[in-house]
Amino acid sequence: MNARPTSADVSGVRDALAVLGLSEGADAAALKAAFRTAVKAARPDQVHGDAGRFRQVIAAYRLIQAHQPARPALAAPPVPPPPSPVLAISPMQAVTGARIQLRLGGRTVRVAVPPGLRTGDHLRLKGGAADGGDLYLPVLIRAEDGLSVLGDDLFMSWPVERRVMADGGRVEIETHAGPRSAWIVPDMTAPVRVRLKGLGLPARGSRGSGHLFVSLIPTHDTPSSAEDLLLRFTRVWTPERLAA
Repeated sequence: MNARPTSADVSGVRDALAVLGLSEGADAAALKAAFRTAVKAARPDQVHGDAGRFRQVIAAYRLIQAHQPARPALAAPPVPPPPSPVLAISPMQAVTGARIQLRLGGRTVRVAVPPGLRTGDHLRLKGGAADGGDLYLPVLIRAEDGLSVLGDDLFMSWPVERRVMADGGRVEIETHAGPRSAWIVPDMTAPVRVRLKGLGLPARGSRGSGHLFVSLIPTHDTPSSAEDLLLRFTRVWTPERLAA
């Protein structure tokens, strides 16, 4: 009766390498590939398999693994730097300018925003950097109060009576610069948009002034100004008050 092979059948790393058909200096990928080939060929349920050889292959693989240098520990992921400060302003602040407060690290500073800044511009803040140097703040204009900005232009929407949209005529639009009039023709193809020249972002440097684009939104018919005055009159001056 044959003796049952054990891990003692592999006396050292050289023997273990020979069992797997490897030479010294084989890397982990080569070791794994050689082990899979050898253990598959030695499986007892195969035609030419052998239980003793099967255990020997496994013992050789474990011995080589035990003598391989330990893998270096993974370095801790680098700590991402804090996000750079951004000067976020509203469309109206971009139009008129403003003085706003901004948090820089652990301090609060007041920033003078000149009119006409665009998204993508940089505003220099003297001595604002951590080392005492100048800090260049990127500008971002965020939509607010129904106004948005694209390039040099402002965009908004305004409700218009359906009958005016169908018949055409003059439209009164309340803008950031006060009321403005625009004329529309009958049955314009939706979406209807009018341009009010020069009411966008003001000129700055080499950039000219932009325009205001107003999208007209059809609404249910509302009373005209004369009809509205008459309606309020009838609500206040009841027959009893007229009789008095």
